[in-house]
Amino acid sequence: MYEERIWRFLKGKLLSDCGAAGLMGNLYAESGLNPVNLQNTHERKLGLSDKEYTQQVDFGLYADFVHDGAGYGLAQWTFWSRKQNLLAFAKSREKSIGDLETQLEFLWKELTESYASLAQMLLSASSVRAASDAVLLQFERPADQSETAKARRAAYGQKYYDQFAGKEAAAMSNSPLVSYTKLSPNHSGRRKHAIDTISIHCMAGDLTVESCGNLFVSPSRKASSNYGIGSDGRIGLYVEECNRSWCTSSSSNDNRAITIEVANNGGANQGWPVSDAAYRSLIALLVDICRRNGIKRLLWKGDKSLIGQVDKQNMTVHRWFAAKACPGDWLYSRHGQIADEVNAKLSEEDEDMDQTKFNEMFSAAMTDYLKGLQNNNCGDWSQEARDWCISVGLFAGNGTAVDGKPNMMWPSGLTREQAAQLFYRRRWWGLRDEKSYKPNQRQSWKKAGPVAVFKMDDRRHSSPAVGRDCRRFFTGLLLCLQGIHRRASVDRRYGGAPLGRPWHGVQLLSEPVQIRPPGGRHHL
Repeated sequence: MYEERIWRFLKGKLLSDCGAAGLMGNLYAESGLNPVNLQNTHERKLGLSDKEYTQQVDFGLYADFVHDGAGYGLAQWTFWSRKQNLLAFAKSREKSIGDLETQLEFLWKELTESYASLAQMLLSASSVRAASDAVLLQFERPADQSETAKARRAAYGQKYYDQFAGKEAAAMSNSPLVSYTKLSPNHSGRRKHAIDTISIHCMAGDLTVESCGNLFVSPSRKASSNYGIGSDGRIGLYVEECNRSWCTSSSSNDNRAITIEVANNGGANQGWPVSDAAYRSLIALLVDICRRNGIKRLLWKGDKSLIGQVDKQNMTVHRWFAAKACPGDWLYSRHGQIADEVNAKLSEEDEDMDQTKFNEMFSAAMTDYLKGLQNNNCGDWSQEARDWCISVGLFAGNGTAVDGKPNMMWPSGLTREQAAQLFYRRRWWGLRDEKSYKPNQRQSWKKAGPVAVFKMDDRRHSSPAVGRDCRRFFTGLLLCLQGIHRRASVDRRYGGAPLGRPWHGVQLLSEPVQIRPPGGRHHL
């Protein structure tokens, strides 16, 4: 499911075909290219699925991620310091620990910072087997480094080489909105980076798509763009999308950006404005480019320091790379508006999303929602009860702090698993008087007499019938808590248990039980 996305990412980092394939073969051997993969032995040990483990780490419900010794993710990160770094990296990006792009970026960070020689080798590797062996021995270092293991991983890599090598450029297409084509010789050939950026330029003149194409066709001009838009709204193609144009005075930016020249129907004193027709065509062209190249949203903050950080900003301008006014103040001031209009149209087209996209969006939304509940916000009415639960050890929080205090996550829901843990922690409690409670010591039960007393709507009620009802309720509850150790006979069958005989190892009480909650008041 993730194969093509991983391949495109690695090729975007300029890995050779053999280098990308050798690395992918190893990742497949480790995790099946599944970013939420939890080591199988720990699935059984922890009783958690891949998804459950990931969610509990994301929500702060599982605090032993760093030190549990479980392999996790694409590369099956296991050693505590690497898992700690992965967790911190995901948190810094406000992403799930199992997010594919986050893990790929972390993988590349590890390779370039801690395995620089290996990363350099993968950039120029000319053999899948050599690249695969290098990743196995230097990066993954599994217990099994036999010839059989090497051959198996290299075979996985060869499969990806056969599937993707040399095909990424061919897969790139040009916009069907083009009405005029005049290809320029002024380009650097095939891109060395995936398309993930947009650069809008101004022509500094009211040129037609034909006249702009005539300028770019001259080798002496040493300039070009992928597309051009005339004031009449027509769109021209000058450099195919698979090739790098010469447009922004930056080879790095031109390698990853689609560059678009837009005609101006006003001069410099007006900030180089564009016509309505040209503006509408620009929006339509950008929507088409984003859709075909997998750009989910256009992001603009007007921050030069974010160049290359496409998860935060994927629009650039010529003035950031050279002493130029391009794209003019008119277009520059409207970059945020342009991004909003394009994103609105992209959102409309997402209505036909598939199940995978829905699952990703739902998971992200639930992550954000549950994070919002992991705090200490609660009402004063529960203060006494909360203090008591903490004092006796029923609740301990998730090991983090909120405003300098332990994060008890009071607004968060209680799962059946968590409920079972609470019952287990206090399995000897039953419904004892907390003042006489001593850990791990059985206590005798107090009789309430023939009448049970309880509180309802601030009124006290007392009757034999109420006593019988309370006895039924608390007897069932006590069975669940496994806290009854007093043997007594009953005068009738209850829940299928014969007279005077234990039910699941527990005998029922003959009298109702009086409950003594905190504060010593004899009512619930």
